[in-house]
Amino acid sequence: MTVSVEARAQAQSLLDFIDASPSPWHAAESAAQRLTQAGFKPLKETERWKLDAGGKYFVVRGGSSIIAFVLGSRPVAESGYRIVGAHTDSPGLRLKPRASHASEGVVRLGVEIYGGPILATFTDRDLSLAGRVNIKNGEGFETRLLRIEEALVRLPNLAIHMNREVNEQGLKLNKQSELPLIFSLAQEGTSPEHTFLEYLGSHLGVVSRDILTWELSLYDTQKGAFWGAHQEFVADSQLDNLASCHAGLKALLATEQPEATCMLALFDHEEVGSGSAVGAGGSFIEDVLARINAAAQLDEESKRCSFANSFFISADMAHAWHPNFPAAYEPQHRVMVNGGPVIKTNANQRYSTGADTAARFMALCEAADVPVQQYAHRTDLGCGSTIGPIIAARLGMASVDVGSPMWAMHSLRESAGVLDHGYMIAALTEAFKS
Repeated sequence: MTVSVEARAQAQSLLDFIDASPSPWHAAESAAQRLTQAGFKPLKETERWKLDAGGKYFVVRGGSSIIAFVLGSRPVAESGYRIVGAHTDSPGLRLKPRASHASEGVVRLGVEIYGGPILATFTDRDLSLAGRVNIKNGEGFETRLLRIEEALVRLPNLAIHMNREVNEQGLKLNKQSELPLIFSLAQEGTSPEHTFLEYLGSHLGVVSRDILTWELSLYDTQKGAFWGAHQEFVADSQLDNLASCHAGLKALLATEQPEATCMLALFDHEEVGSGSAVGAGGSFIEDVLARINAAAQLDEESKRCSFANSFFISADMAHAWHPNFPAAYEPQHRVMVNGGPVIKTNANQRYSTGADTAARFMALCEAADVPVQQYAHRTDLGCGSTIGPIIAARLGMASVDVGSPMWAMHSLRESAGVLDHGYMIAALTEAFKS
């Protein structure tokens, strides 16, 4: 297999994006920086919007969700919207509000499980903390992003001598008592809370008493890498779903003077159901669309026309066929790494794809000269879901669920294909042109 210079560069750009985005708040900030550099203007939800014809804009909600758009040359009632949606969050471990506690001379940090991670993959890794912290100031508080670069905490495995059945029974961790992370040795005369707050304060440049609250994720400090005999694969954390965020971002940045208004919507909280102010189940995308329609002075009838003429692509990663576990897959729907974008279908509407929208995405892939695959889950296994059905139901838009194939979804270290990322960028770029 030959990996072109362009394909490798696109994959390297993805790894750089992921490595700069160890939390949903960092992911939104990374996207905002790239949009700003490309000439997109930031908007605030707290201010009135003045949108210029052909303008490029973005708006952030809650620090972890971001919507960017390019206004099209044709009236939106006639051309509708071309929208790509993805999510900034990944399953993992989140620090509790009062996390630090001592156990027989060892300070540990308590965590909650966020979404559905493969917990065993968090053991024996060089973990650290990233997210946002609220700091007291003279006017109340300010929010700061925090990323601790060094390996900070660890979840050591129990030795096999004390867990003889681990290879036969699998690693099982009690979520309350066996997930707290080792942070330090306890210091005599110093509380665990003070030790932890002092550490955070030293990285934030503030005194510990000014630290109010935080939302901090555990992340793997190992950077993304290429692997394989021909370096045709990539490995990193958060491929699900920062790979889709990055592909959508690259596609939007490549879109100049489109006929239809093009939009990229990146939401937080997909891994926990999307039911929040910053999630796809909230009002964020509807609010942005309403303000664009208002700026275009659309009446109610024209608004309905704009949605009916629109197309929504829910971009979320797909399950690639794993040769070690063939029984886990629907035999007629095995999708291959480096085989191209995957159209995901489920009769029970866990995915938003219909036969017509699948055909539409196939046509986009053909126009972009990229291969396309189709996926259906085994009938006797529960199927995951995406933001696709949520957005399709809320907006009444034609919608399709797609994704790049990957291995080890929800592991702390996931893998995907170098070629697939370039394929997805090309397909989404074609969608914005359509």
